[in-house]
Amino acid sequence: MVLDIPQERGLSYLDHKYLDGLDVCRFPLFNFLQPLTLDWMYLTYVIMLLGALGITLGCFYRLSCLLFLLPYWYVFFLDKTSWNNHSYLYGLIGFQLTLLNANRYWSIDGFLNPRKRNAHVPLWNYTLLRTQIFIVYFIAGIKKLDADWVEGYSMGSLSRHWLFDPFKLIMSEEMTSLVIVHWGGLILDLTAGYLLFFDVTRPAALFFVSYFHCMNSQLFSIGMFSYTMLATSPLFCYPDWPRRLVAKSSSCLHWLLPATQPPQESAACVYPGRKGKSQSRLRHKIGAAFTVLYIIEQLFLPYSHFITQGYNNWTNGLYGYSWDMMVHSRSHQHVKITYKDGITGEIGYLNPGVFTQTRRWKDHADMLKQYAVCLHGLLGAYNISEPEIYFDVWVSINDRFQQRLFDPTVDIVKADWSPFRRTPWLKPLLVDLSPWRAKFQEVEDSLDNQTDVVFIADFPGLYLENFVSEDLGNTSIQVLQGEVNVEIVKDAKNFTLKEGERMQLPAGEYHKVFTVSPGPSCYMYIYVNTTAVTLEQKLTRLRELKEKVENGSETSPLPPELQPLLSGTIDDVSSADPLVVAYLRREMRVAEAERRRNATIIQRFERFVNKKYYMMRRSS
Repeated sequence: MVLDIPQERGLSYLDHKYLDGLDVCRFPLFNFLQPLTLDWMYLTYVIMLLGALGITLGCFYRLSCLLFLLPYWYVFFLDKTSWNNHSYLYGLIGFQLTLLNANRYWSIDGFLNPRKRNAHVPLWNYTLLRTQIFIVYFIAGIKKLDADWVEGYSMGSLSRHWLFDPFKLIMSEEMTSLVIVHWGGLILDLTAGYLLFFDVTRPAALFFVSYFHCMNSQLFSIGMFSYTMLATSPLFCYPDWPRRLVAKSSSCLHWLLPATQPPQESAACVYPGRKGKSQSRLRHKIGAAFTVLYIIEQLFLPYSHFITQGYNNWTNGLYGYSWDMMVHSRSHQHVKITYKDGITGEIGYLNPGVFTQTRRWKDHADMLKQYAVCLHGLLGAYNISEPEIYFDVWVSINDRFQQRLFDPTVDIVKADWSPFRRTPWLKPLLVDLSPWRAKFQEVEDSLDNQTDVVFIADFPGLYLENFVSEDLGNTSIQVLQGEVNVEIVKDAKNFTLKEGERMQLPAGEYHKVFTVSPGPSCYMYIYVNTTAVTLEQKLTRLRELKEKVENGSETSPLPPELQPLLSGTIDDVSSADPLVVAYLRREMRVAEAERRRNATIIQRFERFVNKKYYMMRRSS
């Protein structure tokens, strides 16, 4: 956490996140929670950092735990947009450490207090931590028994990463995704906790778990989580492993390393079978009862979504508490925010994400409600009276159709929402259409590299309003299932399309697609970015011209506006040909990407250290 607080907790960009006087919509767990002024937020983070450092050193241990824990949970509850499983885990471990005797070995407290120095730690301390890590693995595995994960749809594009290149030597990218990414992740999560527990399987488990977390550290931007899980693996070893490791080290280092002699007995422990040591006291019973109750609570929470029903948005409840890590992947195709003046009836549109620093509100009904109420309060300063706020959010989950997440006809400001009731304006996930995903792949494989496709599903009685950019000079719509009515807004013309029928859409104009069938309609947009294709053709001709000049096959002198092709630099952008400028900038980007890809381990490490140095410097 000493390393995490400047990074994922946000100390290095606190002035951006909590700037005083900024009109911004925030998403706390409880609406009454508000950030302090910037100076006090800095103090809060400094206290949290000092607490983490105190825990690390075992210095004023209980006080350090409180100094870390209280600010941590305050910051955690202050911003739901940053919630995730590992942030929740850090808070749980911080809470556990507050109750545990984790300052008995190689600690400053032990140096100052002989009774704590090199003393036994109660078994329930280890049981609590081990069970917590077991739950992280095992529940994550159970969550991956979801059909989308087993069938390979949750992390479909992950196998393209270079880390999986060794596996792709013996199997296709699709099989690598299914077998290594999905089935391998499922098996590891389900078995890791068991394999780490037993002596016979622990060495193999430590290897595979370490390999797994090292890969995750490169695959995902998840802060310290991979390294935290690596650090928890030795918890499953015998508690005296550091002592045995130090005993095998050079004797000249023993003065610097922790003690190797056996630990002294502790009043916090019970010693069965030993006279005068076997009697359990009240605190021992409380410790045992707390361990059992805490484990039961942690096993219950991931399946408590029948209580917190208002948080269900196509996932199993509160994502941050459920350990369903990477089970769902989402892509957003279309987001529209409409406001309506409650007095004049004037209708307007807002830029998605206005007055907020996050994009996560798009996926969660509770945050959407908070965002709408916040916008309602802020728009008054722009002469909009009693505004109604409507959201039209289109999402694809695990490579399904793009479909609406919320009812676009409901004013979210006045809409009912409760954490303990189902959200009535949340549209259901069209799981019956999941088999279409195999057809999607066939359609995409049949298209050339210049043609793209988007698959849409909509509910009866609703319509999609869309605009075809002038860049998309070749756009058509084809119905896959159901029946739709396409209205060309400018010409006020309507066309009815049934299953299998297709029509061309005019570029640079709005159109509306009404679902008129009794059930959901399914259709696809097929389009070509003609502007991008033309630009690519021109850039290709420039590259060919440059190659001809360089190899001597082109003898005619280049005109002045094309001279930068040879020099590779642009001294005066205003006088240069815009096409040449675009070409050179792309070449520079390609060269930079190639340089990064071919960088040596030393160069990568140097870049990593520089990045962390500037982040830490900004935090200070």
